[in-house]
Amino acid sequence: MNRILAIAALAAGGYFLKNQMNKSSSSRSSRGSGRLSTATESVEVDVPISTAYNQWTQFEDFPKFKAGVLDVRQLDDRHLHWRARIAGKEEQWDAEITEQVPDRLIAWRSTSGLRNEGRVTFEKLSDSRTRVELRLDYEPRGMVEKVGDALGAVSMRASGNLQRFKTFLEQRGSETGAWRGSISNRPDTMAAPGMR
Repeated sequence: MNRILAIAALAAGGYFLKNQMNKSSSSRSSRGSGRLSTATESVEVDVPISTAYNQWTQFEDFPKFKAGVLDVRQLDDRHLHWRARIAGKEEQWDAEITEQVPDRLIAWRSTSGLRNEGRVTFEKLSDSRTRVELRLDYEPRGMVEKVGDALGAVSMRASGNLQRFKTFLEQRGSETGAWRGSISNRPDTMAAPGMR
């Protein structure tokens, strides 16, 4: 009887995993033909909205609180180069900020390497509390990443990264820097130039 239950559980798990991998996305990107999966997570941080937003503009500080991120180099106001460890492998890619509105949102898309895009939004809950929501669309590659995607690994990592962002910022009490310029969603045009 135990053997039959074990086989049934394995079959059900295999069926669930297959369905998760088949439906793992609903959107497509202009690069490649693979489907993008989506992870959306949020956290409430006990700092004013401008403090949360300002810290998020400090991309080169991401390795301090984002698991797997090895290095982020800011090339200019709009372009970044990323190095990260994903599913045990080091990956590199370039990204372009497609929209940035102070105290509201930052959106991006990769332009080379690992396909991903997303946005982080900031919502004022009170004068000293902010909700930060991260949406990440990504293309899992290879069997390890696809299995991890089906099991929710990216959502768990995003949630953990947001919790570490919260801890990092609440313990500091202030941001490490700020950039208050805006970027329109038109490619390679700046709505307001600025220095980071």
